[in-house]
Amino acid sequence: METLAIVEFVFDMLLSSSLLLVAYKTLTCKDLFQAIVFFIVFGLLISVAWGRLGAYDVAMAEVVIGAGLTGALLLSALVKLKKMNID
Repeated sequence: METLAIVEFVFDMLLSSSLLLVAYKTLTCKDLFQAIVFFIVFGLLISVAWGRLGAYDVAMAEVVIGAGLTGALLLSALVKLKKMNID
């Protein structure tokens, strides 16, 4: 039983470290496409964190809205922005 607690602790530490790293990379990235990809990855990681906390409904909403819909809208806006700059 103690081994399972250690594995869960290590997983939680890796998850929180990954969240901090991805959030930092999202904020400091110069390329807009990379920033959007990091934002989507952050949404997926935060949904895993919500799942670890037992808030499965919030985790599903985060995946659908935070990572899915918002990410698609940001990518669409980026495409339109690049088309406007080319013309």
